[in-house]
Amino acid sequence: MTETDGSFLKADTASRRPPKRRHLPSLGSFATFEVAAKHRSFTLAAEELHVTQAAISQQIRGLEKAIDCQLFTRKHNSMELTVEGQALLEGVTHGLDRLSDAIERISQNADRKMITIASTYAAISQYIKPLTDDYRSIVPEARFTLLASDENDRVQDFDEVDLAMICGNERSQIGDNLIHLFPEVVDPVCAPGYLAAMGPFDGPEDLLRADLMELHRMHWSSQAISWYPLRWSDWFRHHAPEIHEPAPQFVTNSYTTLVDAALAGEGVILGWRHLVFQDAAQGRLVRLFDLPLNAGRSYYLKLNRTARERQLVKDFVDFFRAEVAKAGAFAT
Repeated sequence: MTETDGSFLKADTASRRPPKRRHLPSLGSFATFEVAAKHRSFTLAAEELHVTQAAISQQIRGLEKAIDCQLFTRKHNSMELTVEGQALLEGVTHGLDRLSDAIERISQNADRKMITIASTYAAISQYIKPLTDDYRSIVPEARFTLLASDENDRVQDFDEVDLAMICGNERSQIGDNLIHLFPEVVDPVCAPGYLAAMGPFDGPEDLLRADLMELHRMHWSSQAISWYPLRWSDWFRHHAPEIHEPAPQFVTNSYTTLVDAALAGEGVILGWRHLVFQDAAQGRLVRLFDLPLNAGRSYYLKLNRTARERQLVKDFVDFFRAEVAKAGAFAT
């Protein structure tokens, strides 16, 4: 083979190499092209990407100029891919799919020790946060993201949410993805100092001289709650229907604020057993008497279908259920 022949072969091989990556058009233009090709319409592509039709058209023209070929055949009422456009679409789809898969794998590896839990503000602050703190003392590598919302009940359905603690009734379908935890039970509770100053409280009639505090109706109308409210009127109706309960001295739509007021010795609240459990166990709040009120509802742990296959989630769910069983006091 002559030197000339060798030079020709080298030149031919070089001419068939793919373009250098640093000379490729932007990834965004390829993504825009894929959407436009899918719809065969710049208008529909603009609607999906929430940009103007002119912006789509400009990106496609820029892409065609960069690769020096026409991608669409523009007709009066429609668009079709050229042969070059079809070839590019196959490559772009394959490339973006591989990129998406790689990002998902990286994300899963990065978050393999992360558990995301959703619930209401009160449940997150008063019950779930202390529970996750206890778990991390046993499993230090575990990490948690806690998402609290009283206004958006769809948070529990977010893809990233592994677990959600929700409230439901007897029609809730218990199964692999829905685990029953405990019934919703409340008791009159207050701070020991308040009991010492204002007590003793031997029965419902003694509460007539107490400073009663309760949740505002706004709390119960929130999208993530939306249940029949539990108020002092319900408790008195159940245990002492002959007594006309006094008007509450303090009302708020924040249960955490209500608990803080009770801890500060400002009065008596209806204590949701799971929400005041830590304070009661440590003596910061005390039950006045054994007259609970069962709301007829229960709390459940809702599991994301994919998350329940992760060992870390399984282990935490086992811990969660064991802590509920150990508490025991949540049930009547």
